[in-house]
Amino acid sequence: MDPTRAPVGADDRPALSELRLSSFKSHRRAVLPLSPFTVFAGPSGSGKTSALQAYTALARLGGGERVGTAFPDASGCVPERARPDPQGRRGFRIGCTVDGPVGSVRLDVAVQAEPELRVVGERLTSGGQILLSTALRDPARRTVQAAWHTAGSVPVTRAPLPDDRLATALLPLRVAGKTVGQRLVLAAAEQVVVALRSVFACDPRPERMRVPVPLGAGRLHGGCGNLAEVLLRTREECGTRHAALIAASRAGCAGAVEDLAAQELTDGTVRAVLDRGALGITPVGRLGDGELRYLALALVLLTGPGVLDMEPVAEVLPALQAMTVLADGFDRCLDRRQVRELLSLAVRMGERGHVRLVGAVQDRAPAEGVAGVSVVDLGV
Repeated sequence: MDPTRAPVGADDRPALSELRLSSFKSHRRAVLPLSPFTVFAGPSGSGKTSALQAYTALARLGGGERVGTAFPDASGCVPERARPDPQGRRGFRIGCTVDGPVGSVRLDVAVQAEPELRVVGERLTSGGQILLSTALRDPARRTVQAAWHTAGSVPVTRAPLPDDRLATALLPLRVAGKTVGQRLVLAAAEQVVVALRSVFACDPRPERMRVPVPLGAGRLHGGCGNLAEVLLRTREECGTRHAALIAASRAGCAGAVEDLAAQELTDGTVRAVLDRGALGITPVGRLGDGELRYLALALVLLTGPGVLDMEPVAEVLPALQAMTVLADGFDRCLDRRQVRELLSLAVRMGERGHVRLVGAVQDRAPAEGVAGVSVVDLGV
């Protein structure tokens, strides 16, 4: 069976339906709708990259990472015209909506970037009901006061939580799930965390794919520099998907493509090669930047969490998770034909319900010609 043409059933996999940039870099009160296949379009400076940075940061927070890791340049995320309060504090606010079995769940986060980086406020809501809220009560303490819905003998439970992590990601460790209210809180938090953690951010770097690489764990990095190593693994493990990758390569690369393989060298490294049929073997290092980025993005769309360097929620079955590929500069170095081929491949893979895509493009025209792809124009 062609892996890009599998039937679709009822799909309750948690997924983001909206990204909110209330006050983040150049964005003010921005509400960006997200479909299964969304591209942010607009000229340079319209905020495409910053929108993907906010999404990536939320994903890291959802994975339990500290706020300093999620926002390595937190001061640069503060809107340029934001003025400090009398205590010298400045920050930013972002959020998202996640649809899934619980319905629509909203997460909103307020981050203080200066003078100290910390999460100063968070709210998790569903159906108009506040399930979790946090607030900074004492700036001298490295905690926030959290309150979550209980609906038992005590309607709300209050406790201090660290101010450097997302409280929503910590709830499973703090909530027992004994009451109906607690179970609702846990279900909503799990829905958000599953959607946020099921993210693979990638920006293929052609210069890294041109040189042989040592053998490793066989998991594709975000820059795709270890493409050859991963090809060695995927070619052996799944012939059907590898055949789909070859078909995609023919559509996006110039000249004949009979096979795409990894060639082990005498020094223990491996390089990727194209079998050109009668023309012989060509190292992929000889390809143009656009062809290399095309190959890497096609491989990402045709694989999954087991091959990509990402950590989805281990406690939830893979069939209940939808991987979201975040691709900044999705059309960089690509011609319109290649962009259309990749978007069409994403849509075909998405028919299985396992893959979503959010990318940033300079030229919206190729995306507008692909059924199923939504264009969010940030230049308007």
